[in-house]
Amino acid sequence: MKSPVRVRFAPSPTGFMHLGSVRVAFLNYLFARKHQGTFVLRIEDTDASRNLDEARTKIVEDLAWLGLPYQEGPVVGGKCGPYLQSERNDIYQEQLQVLIENCKVYRCFCSAEELEAKRQKQMAMGKPPRYDRTCLQLSDDKIKAKIAADLPFIWRFKLNYDQLLEIKDLARGTISFEMKHFSDFALTRPDGTCTFMFANFVDDWLMNITHVIRGEDHLSNTALQAALFDAFALPLPTYWHLQIICNKEGEKLSKRDFGFSLEDLKQAGYLPVAILNYIGTAGVSFAEEVQSLEELAKNYPFESLHHTGNIRYDVDKLTWFNHKWLNRLDAHALLAWVKPILHAALPASTTCSDDELVRLIAAVKSDLQVLPDIVNALRFVFNPPAITPQQFVETMGEQVASAMQAIIAGRLDASTPQALLDGVKADATARGLKVKEAFSSLRFVLTGATQGVGMQELMTILPAEEIKRRFMSILPVN
Repeated sequence: MKSPVRVRFAPSPTGFMHLGSVRVAFLNYLFARKHQGTFVLRIEDTDASRNLDEARTKIVEDLAWLGLPYQEGPVVGGKCGPYLQSERNDIYQEQLQVLIENCKVYRCFCSAEELEAKRQKQMAMGKPPRYDRTCLQLSDDKIKAKIAADLPFIWRFKLNYDQLLEIKDLARGTISFEMKHFSDFALTRPDGTCTFMFANFVDDWLMNITHVIRGEDHLSNTALQAALFDAFALPLPTYWHLQIICNKEGEKLSKRDFGFSLEDLKQAGYLPVAILNYIGTAGVSFAEEVQSLEELAKNYPFESLHHTGNIRYDVDKLTWFNHKWLNRLDAHALLAWVKPILHAALPASTTCSDDELVRLIAAVKSDLQVLPDIVNALRFVFNPPAITPQQFVETMGEQVASAMQAIIAGRLDASTPQALLDGVKADATARGLKVKEAFSSLRFVLTGATQGVGMQELMTILPAEEIKRRFMSILPVN
């Protein structure tokens, strides 16, 4: 293991954070924590035409919401800054000049239209599209003439087609790349700014990144960046190319799939710890699936990784994790999450103190799948159901309803809600009713639903006088 470990999350600010990005960020974070290393955030915003200023801010906000603090990056600073690529152009130009002086690059004057025509022609001939090095063959006089004519150009890196490069991947072992299968690639754009390919390499080098953890869709980029490391006679980082997250049909997750966007999950009421727990265990076998971030950092099997197929995103499994965490968290911890939801949907809840809300949350949290479920779970508390004797009969059936009306009427004078419940249970059994039927009847009167909160919890959630009032509402009028 290289020491000290330094990893980076390097998103482009071109839109919202999606589940794949969250997974990359989280596994970088876990790897740094496991090895007491440094987690760096770098914003790769070299392409001004695609960047969104608000997206830069949103990335920082999303990492904070997820609970993934970085030690170096925008806002917090660090010894290897700046951490916005748009502020590092002078650094890139300095390293580009080294390549120019060592004849590792050449000017390419081909227009986008010419390149596309070449590409289409190669594909029509059944050949892989690759730059044909037209501009590498230009004489010095032709180059000078094109420069004098002020023709736009880019700098291309000149690959050694006879070279075999190797990288170390944590899951795949040694991966070899024959450079003859790749194409001379652009280091700059026509406006002079540097491309992702070059800026990414320079930053990983100068920020002393020891491990590059990113999606396997970057594998071909890694081959070309390995050529750049070789050109500067630099040691390569260790890589880990993560499986792609797919939908249930095996297609790459897209905007059409619920949960692709982190914002989707936030709005739907998923806890950050549940999201991270789900994506942290996806594709890996654990004896215990529900684990905190601290537990995952300790238990993640970085030493025994192996490459597997793509990960199938399962929203039902994610919801299962969310349910487990909603039940595991203390009601005081959940208060901050559900209080705004309750107040917005049930204005009457604003009259409750925090202590009262915590007591209510504790009684129902085991029934929640996502945070907004708290509204339906506690609606009966703040919006009492208006159950008439006729509705009671229609719902429970005449035989059960008649028996329960008689039982309830005989127990209204019980000293406590618990005594009332015990008495009803005893009377129902004596009349030959199943306890489940009796409790369903009581729950329907108190909440408007035959299933839901346990009867023991209901007896503590509602005030004794309110319980009595609701029971009286279903008794026949004499």
